[in-house]
Amino acid sequence: MPSLLVVIFVVELVVQLINTIGAATINSLIWRLYLALPTPLAGQFADQRKKQKEYLVVRHELNATSSQDEFAKWAKLRRQHDKLLDELEKKKSSLEAYRTKFDRYLTATRLISTRGVQWVLPWWYGKQPMFWLPYGWFPYYVEWFASFPRAPLGSVSIVVWQWACTAVLALVMEAALGVMGLITASRQAQRQKQPVPAAGAGAGKGGESKKNL
Repeated sequence: MPSLLVVIFVVELVVQLINTIGAATINSLIWRLYLALPTPLAGQFADQRKKQKEYLVVRHELNATSSQDEFAKWAKLRRQHDKLLDELEKKKSSLEAYRTKFDRYLTATRLISTRGVQWVLPWWYGKQPMFWLPYGWFPYYVEWFASFPRAPLGSVSIVVWQWACTAVLALVMEAALGVMGLITASRQAQRQKQPVPAAGAGAGKGGESKKNL
């Protein structure tokens, strides 16, 4: 079984990553990965895309056909258009309903595996010390705060360790985002500084050579 210190750190790391990336973005990524698997839902999604391509082709032909000059052809295309549109609407509603259930399941799983663990572990292991502070190195109020709320005096409680992990990881995430922002801004500045060749430079040289001739 992994150390409780490591478990708390991993849980807080996952929570910070979710907060940084965004729950909606993570749900969309997992949804795309799920559709890439050989499942019945992936087959329905592929069938929807196939129907959508057929619908666009029929719609293009319908718009290019005159209802007065080619009424028979126009009426046939119109029936195909309405039928495909109805099928697409039904498939879209079915997939959207499944996507809603999928998002709810992911949200519940994420909350239980992160927020739930954040609450259950401190309650269950509230009296267990994570590690002990060196004896006599810190004053009483520091030892009392480190053991808050129920750990033995002189030790670091699971709650304080959780707070420390959250604070450090939040700082690291902010620093990483700041560095990425600086790198992106630097690359954009370099692209803007690159010289753009003049459109008439070649023509000017050609004109001068002809004039010299």
